[in-house]
Amino acid sequence: MAEKPSSAPNPNEKLVRVFDSEQETEAIVVRGLLDSAGIDSDIVGENSPDVLPVGAVAVLVREEDAARARQLLAEYERSPEEERDEDAALEEAALEGGSQESAEDQEPES
Repeated sequence: MAEKPSSAPNPNEKLVRVFDSEQETEAIVVRGLLDSAGIDSDIVGENSPDVLPVGAVAVLVREEDAARARQLLAEYERSPEEERDEDAALEEAALEGGSQESAEDQEPES
């Protein structure tokens, strides 16, 4: 499988582990997600000098990209139930805000 060398950070830069998995395919999906957000990443596996459990892989990013990468991954890892709950809470807040504005609009002027 040919990978784009430009999407990997320079190994001389300080790299931070943002994702671990026992499945290389999951790490590849995460790398694609980060790449689509403009975050360069690299996948290291059991043959790397990093201390990883046998069979594990990790996704590394530049230190300055780590916070944004973790935020993106946290959003990606939300379950469908969490997304529905969040959407429902946003809709409820919008309805409350809209009904509050309507009540203010209908108050008689003094």
